[in-house]
Amino acid sequence: MDGTELIRFDKVTKRFGSNTVLDSLDFTVSSGKHVTLIGPSGSGKTTILRLLMTLLKPDEGTIKVGGEYLMHEEKGGKLVPAGEKHIREVRKNIGMVFQQFNLFPNMKVLRNITEAPVHVLGLDKDAAEERARELLDLVGLTEHLDKYPTQLSGGQQQRVAIARALAMRPQVLLLDEVTSALDPELVAGVLDVLRDIAHTTDITMLCVTHEMNFARDISDDVLMFDAGRVIESGSPEKIFTEPEHERTREFLSAVL
Repeated sequence: MDGTELIRFDKVTKRFGSNTVLDSLDFTVSSGKHVTLIGPSGSGKTTILRLLMTLLKPDEGTIKVGGEYLMHEEKGGKLVPAGEKHIREVRKNIGMVFQQFNLFPNMKVLRNITEAPVHVLGLDKDAAEERARELLDLVGLTEHLDKYPTQLSGGQQQRVAIARALAMRPQVLLLDEVTSALDPELVAGVLDVLRDIAHTTDITMLCVTHEMNFARDISDDVLMFDAGRVIESGSPEKIFTEPEHERTREFLSAVL
């Protein structure tokens, strides 16, 4: 946890039609920190993750990851839209786990995890498989490596998705409501895996969740969003027990 700045949003605005989802957002995350974004649906939290994955592009402003512009390049002293090669290179440092598991249904568990390290990172197949087996052990699925995703429960599929994201050795792990598609009895197992990762690795985590106890457990900082802006931020202790903003108090009383 060296505390250097890893992610920077600078005056980032994102609109969908006439709806401004992020409103000139300034926002930073330091290396090794676990930051949770909370707030009502539609407040812009998931949009931040999708911008970092370059699934969306900002209408205004810039995003940096590891000191590099994500969607811009400097040419002739000016910032211009980045080419695909530059974007891919910066994005290699970011892994994401989605609400829906997005596993390849035609590939067995082991290959789901090794496919990107081999084809994107150029890792040797044996080294990729060794890493995949370590990660399956971490998420408690060693005995399922030869199964197809459809042969697994939702909770097991989500744990495979977590292992797949970690296989790319990202600096940043983005978690987008990773338990919202799961049956309630499967939620605890997935959250336990993420707690282990948070407590035993130095990976930077940016998490959108409605699981407030989980947010309290793993977070260094909690940011409350409303209408595309951060209205309050601080330690979990401060945000969950002594929030200053009336909107934060309203939101927490509704979800806790």
